[in-house]
Amino acid sequence: MNFLNRLSKPFLGLAVLSSLFGQVIAAPDTDWPKKPIVAVLSFPAGGSTDVFARAVSVPLGEALGQPIVIENKPGAGGMIGLGAAAKAAPDGYTIHISALTNQSISQALFKNPPADLTKDFAPVALLGAIPHLIVVNPSVPAKNLPELITFIKSKKGDFNYASQGNGSLSHLESALFMQRIGATGTHIPYKGSAFALPDLIAGNTLMMFDSVTASLPHIQSGKLRPIAIAASDRSPLMPNVPTLAQDGMKQFDVENFFAVYVPKGTSPVIIAKLEREIRKILTNPDFKARLATQGIHPQFANSEQLTVITQSEHDKWAKAVKSANIKID
Repeated sequence: MNFLNRLSKPFLGLAVLSSLFGQVIAAPDTDWPKKPIVAVLSFPAGGSTDVFARAVSVPLGEALGQPIVIENKPGAGGMIGLGAAAKAAPDGYTIHISALTNQSISQALFKNPPADLTKDFAPVALLGAIPHLIVVNPSVPAKNLPELITFIKSKKGDFNYASQGNGSLSHLESALFMQRIGATGTHIPYKGSAFALPDLIAGNTLMMFDSVTASLPHIQSGKLRPIAIAASDRSPLMPNVPTLAQDGMKQFDVENFFAVYVPKGTSPVIIAKLEREIRKILTNPDFKARLATQGIHPQFANSEQLTVITQSEHDKWAKAVKSANIKID
């Protein structure tokens, strides 16, 4: 999360102003919320977005005095959920918990996306990140990255690999990986990890770039084999699994950022209150330790910082999609 470290000093003053602003204007809005809040997710139950969102939503609902109701709307690389959240009334009763990196990629891949994180939403807070890794069905004879590359090439195109969906980070990682190694295969898109993993475990597909959070239980049970982490550091949950760079593939570090947004036009008072309560949750040592056991890296960034992060992810992945000439299947 070096990106956040670079932002911390320039935005220190803004963070203080945001906090003060929230204290000054909170009084007129003390009756919010009066009813449950819906959190729209763009991926199905059981995936990393869902796990992270549910972990945050319980203490957030307790702090606000109203439950957070999760509403999963998977499909189209996250664009279905994004479009639904953008259309919601900006009254504080709908929030969007976004897989930011995933949705930035989808924005660049789809010709007419239903919404835009940078234009149709107001940022609230960054939640953190989850690294991805390569996992394979145990029938694949490869035990490391060089062996996997040799195996894929030996299949001469007769190789199926899964992704979390068209336009997802998992899709882009797979496409870039196959380009890097000079191999071909068949991409099988699903509506998220929860739908892709059963087929991978059954051997209907052979490889997938997936989140540590979603894959970990199946790795621990022996139903999947980890090959390499697509991050700058090894996961403490799998210390024997190298990074892609350590196994010979440089500059392939990817973490999926997660963040909270509200429809554009939502009251700054509500945004400030949400931001304050999320900050308390994410900086709680017990909360951070509990999520770390699931491969989740909680890290708070305020709304001003998230504005910059969102634009940066949008620009970064738009360039990556264009340079790789990746098309929707």
